[in-house]
Amino acid sequence: LPKTQTRPTCKSIVNMASGSLGYKLVLLDIEGTTTSISFVADVLFPYIRQNLSHYLRENWSTEETQQDLELLFQLSNTEAGKVENYDAFQGFSKGNPLEEKVYESAIKNVLWQMDRDIKSTALKRLQGHMWRSGYESGKLVSHVYEDVVPAFDNWKEKKIPIFIYSSGSIEAQKLLFQYTPKVNLLPYLSGHYDTTSGLKVEKQSYLNIFESLKEKVDVEKNQILFVTDNVLEAKAAKEAGYQAVVAKRPGNAPLPSDLDFKVVETFDRLF
Repeated sequence: LPKTQTRPTCKSIVNMASGSLGYKLVLLDIEGTTTSISFVADVLFPYIRQNLSHYLRENWSTEETQQDLELLFQLSNTEAGKVENYDAFQGFSKGNPLEEKVYESAIKNVLWQMDRDIKSTALKRLQGHMWRSGYESGKLVSHVYEDVVPAFDNWKEKKIPIFIYSSGSIEAQKLLFQYTPKVNLLPYLSGHYDTTSGLKVEKQSYLNIFESLKEKVDVEKNQILFVTDNVLEAKAAKEAGYQAVVAKRPGNAPLPSDLDFKVVETFDRLF
């Protein structure tokens, strides 16, 4: 908006009577909300594809990678009989040295899941560990929109805790906010949630998160503001009793014309 214009107020968020924000805690999505979808699609995921074979070969025998592989193997055993044409991870036994057939099976399974955008906790865990390696080596630098840091400063000043809920693993979330081009944003964040709390399009996931949040913060469900680019996630959060706002960022999927949510292009619209 031009500087001479007054920004519209979101009545569902701002308490006009008291002049204060109508929420006490903010819960943020990452992809398409704080961070460009293109960074995830064009940088993070290609990094996994390009480095997967080398990473697994170099780290196969480490305890961390063995745990990652065990989770993938357990998932594969569960899903292989349920999902048509599932490219199962076969032959793995924790503690055994690398065998080429098992190694190749692991790679195929990971790529099969990625090709289908499967958001399994097992896959996200391995990806998070690989991204950590990339960030620490300097091969990866994350992205957040320009309005994110000022918003974080504003929320910090107002003593509004910031939590993250993303389908990416908690470790991957922390890395993204730690390795931004300008500043480490981790100190701003009060906590993280991932798919271990449930799928983001399901109401129960937000109820699960609330049970955790209320142990940390004096807050009611209707005092939580969830910001996401995904309409189905916004609906699930609203059904759980949260306030919900949809982020419209460059490169995001088009939004329905009859959308029953407040839409914001930048976080300064939340104040």
